[in-house]
Amino acid sequence: MNTSKFVAKRLGQLVLVLLGVTLVTFLVSHVVPGDPARMLIGQRADEQTLAAMRHAMGLDKPVWIQYLNYLWGLIHGDLGTSIRTQRPVLNELLSFFPATVELTLFAMGFAVSIGILLGLLSATFRDTLTDHATRILAILGVSTPLFWLGLMALLLFYKYLGWLPGSGRLDPLINPPTHITGLYVVDSLISGDWIALKSSILHLILPSLCLGYIQLATIARLVRASMIEVLELDYIKTALANGIPRSRIIYRHALRNALIPTVTIIGLTFGELLGGAILTETIFAWPGMGKFVVDSISFLDFPAIMGFTLVVATVYVLINMVVDLLYPILDPQIKGVH
Repeated sequence: MNTSKFVAKRLGQLVLVLLGVTLVTFLVSHVVPGDPARMLIGQRADEQTLAAMRHAMGLDKPVWIQYLNYLWGLIHGDLGTSIRTQRPVLNELLSFFPATVELTLFAMGFAVSIGILLGLLSATFRDTLTDHATRILAILGVSTPLFWLGLMALLLFYKYLGWLPGSGRLDPLINPPTHITGLYVVDSLISGDWIALKSSILHLILPSLCLGYIQLATIARLVRASMIEVLELDYIKTALANGIPRSRIIYRHALRNALIPTVTIIGLTFGELLGGAILTETIFAWPGMGKFVVDSISFLDFPAIMGFTLVVATVYVLINMVVDLLYPILDPQIKGVH
C-alpha cells in the first residue's frame, strides 16, 4: 500500500475513532450527577428560571436529539459553547492550546534525548556501575507520583533556593512577545524579544522536567532492552570480528535498529503528555488546556470537557499515523508493509 492510500485509510479511521469518542463522552456527561443549567444560574434560582435555562441550552430535549445536534455542530466546526465562560469551546481551546503544546514539546525533547542517551549508556556498559545507576534512575522515574515530584521541585528550586520561577509562562512585569505561533519561546526568537525569551525558558524548566521525567524512565528502559537484544545479533558480532570500531557499530547500526520499537512509544508518549499535562499545569499554574479542563470539570462544563477530549484523541491518532510513516525511514525493509 502506497503512502497516500495509507494516509487516507488512517484518516478514515480517525473519523471512526472520533465518532466513538464523542459517543462515549456524551453519554458519560449525561450520566454524571449534576445539572449544568443549575451550575450556571445558581442554586437559588426558581424552577421556572431553571426550566427556561434548560430549554435555552437544549437540555430538555431527548438525549439522542442532543447528540445528533452535537454531531451536526461538529461537522460545521462548532464544538459548542462553554457553559462556564459563555464563549465558543473551539476559541477557548485555541487560546490555551499553544501553551500546552509548548510545555509538551519541551517535556518530550527532554524525555527523548536524555532517555535515549541513558538507555544507550546502560546497554553499552551492561552490568557496570553506569548500568545500575541508570536503571535505578529509571525505576525512580516510573514509581514517582507526578504530583509529589512537582511539589518537591517547587519547594526546592522555587521556595528554598529561588533558582527558578514557580508558576505561569512569564514574569508578571514582562509583556508577552508578539503573537505569531502562540509559543512564547518561538515568538520571542522570531521577534527578537530576548527578555521574554529568557523568562519563558526559565518558566518552562520545572514543569517540563517534571512532566518529562516519568516518560524519560520508560524510554530509557525500552532503549536499553532493545539495544541489548540488537547487540546480541549475528551481524553485530560479525562486524566486531571484522575490526569495525565498536562506537561506529553502536551508533550507526545497532542504535538505528533499536529505535524502531522505541519510536512507537515516543509517539504514544507525545499524545500521553499532551493529555496528561492536566496535573502538571494545575501544580505549576500553567495556563494551558489542562488547567482549562480542570476548571471546566469543577463547573460541569461538558462542552469544554468533550472538546478537550476530542483534541487529545485527534492528536493520538495523527501521531500514530506519523509513527507508522517513520518506520520505513528507520528500516527500509519495512517498505511496502503498509
